[in-house]
Amino acid sequence: TLTEGALKFVRRRAEREGKVGQWLRLGVRGGGCSGLNYVIEFEPDPDPEFDETYEQDGVKVVVDIKSAKFLRGSTLVYNMKNLLDGMLVFENPNAVRSCGCGTSFTAK
Repeated sequence: TLTEGALKFVRRRAEREGKVGQWLRLGVRGGGCSGLNYVIEFEPDPDPEFDETYEQDGVKVVVDIKSAKFLRGSTLVYNMKNLLDGMLVFENPNAVRSCGCGTSFTAK
């Protein structure tokens, strides 16, 4: 799930980067100080054999099957650090430990 703030942020970022109409790829990769890094990027075409796809309020989201088990039940939140800067943060019920910056985690 994406919060309203996250949806607005994603739409603005897609416009700024010329990625309107592309899919928002959410996933995880091995690495980081806690074991798994979050992935947030745009992608033109998901692979139906390896990806699950969703749409929320006009934002198309794709998650690879392997990452889905680590992200299931998560909420993507826009966290405003200050008036000029903000970032997307996962609220992940599958994370038992996260690093201080929130970009990596250890799963259950």
